[in-house]
Amino acid sequence: MDTRTGLPIVGMVGGGQLARMTQQAAIALGQSLHVLATSPDESAALVTPNVTLGSHTDLDALTGFAAGVDVLTFDHEHVPNEHLRALVERGVAVRPGPEALLHAQDKLVMRHRLDALGLPVPRFTAVREVADVVKFGDEHGWPCMLKAARGGYDGRGVWLLNGAGSAGELVPRLVEWGTPLLVEQRVVMRRELAAVVARSPFGQGGCWPVVETVQSNGICVEVLAPAPGLDERLARQAQELALRIAAELDVVGVLAVELFETDSGLVVNELAMRPHNSGHWTIEGAGTSQFEQHLRAVLDYPLGATDLRAPAVVMANVLGAARPPSMSTDERLHHLLARYRDAHVHYYGKQERPGRKIGHVTLLGEDLADVRERARLAAHWLSTAQWQDGYDIHTGGRG
Repeated sequence: MDTRTGLPIVGMVGGGQLARMTQQAAIALGQSLHVLATSPDESAALVTPNVTLGSHTDLDALTGFAAGVDVLTFDHEHVPNEHLRALVERGVAVRPGPEALLHAQDKLVMRHRLDALGLPVPRFTAVREVADVVKFGDEHGWPCMLKAARGGYDGRGVWLLNGAGSAGELVPRLVEWGTPLLVEQRVVMRRELAAVVARSPFGQGGCWPVVETVQSNGICVEVLAPAPGLDERLARQAQELALRIAAELDVVGVLAVELFETDSGLVVNELAMRPHNSGHWTIEGAGTSQFEQHLRAVLDYPLGATDLRAPAVVMANVLGAARPPSMSTDERLHHLLARYRDAHVHYYGKQERPGRKIGHVTLLGEDLADVRERARLAAHWLSTAQWQDGYDIHTGGRG
């Protein structure tokens, strides 16, 4: 408990941009968020006064950090599960708990559990050798998806296998490196969706509108809220599915369920038990942001409203450009805000490098096509210092 404010202290393991944006939400709630970061130049460590340096893989560091907080939560899923169990045994309130978090840490565990619950997942099997993949592909069809069971994100740890030959080249190397693997059917989809919900220890649940996530090279580049043209019945089904997963797995905090929309319905792709890229739009676009909601949930406060603040909300990720931009970050921001005065920009305090998420920009409006175009142009400008529509920054018009 913070003796100055009389409020409980939340400790967040991980000092990335999710912790950085959680700190912003904590300020409004009067919380003194504490962060365990690996270095003083991580995103959250740059803006959070209560920073402890240490590794999330070091049980002693985790134990010392947890001793100074009332509840422990995360901005990533990479804390060893055995460490989390040890903390729980010592009386630490870990939210989400290790039993729940395991399903976001291990894709094979997640697939088995969701399948046992009768929820829609691709057909899959564990992989120990090439023969496992070849048998699966021959039975269920090629191409199929080979995945690392642990650690993959943003397109990493996922490989498309076109046949036995490609499996024979790749699988032995991964097995030799000790990578746990599974293979699953390639899902023929219309688009990718995300249902982001929150759940408290009391059991209260809340959900935001289902969104469409747009990917490029395995990285999310846009989030459209609400998902355009999504049938109301299917949207409700996605929300109910996500809330059921949260309840069945005893998730506390924010849960993002990544989904494929197919001709025959929804298929679950991934789970994330923390604030998620598909929910960044909620900062300006919803009654309660995912970051404030996560704090409310882990503290067992009543959850906030999740209504849209505009008919159309679009979040576009700002990615590091392939070549260094011709303008400084400050100059790019200056020109962007001059053109789009209603743009909401979030920088993460990260060094730019090709393909890296260094920030995002959110716009709200009445017409989705207009909002999406402006968000896309804004993100591209912040990445490259180039307008894609011929806009001239010197004249304020199109050349």
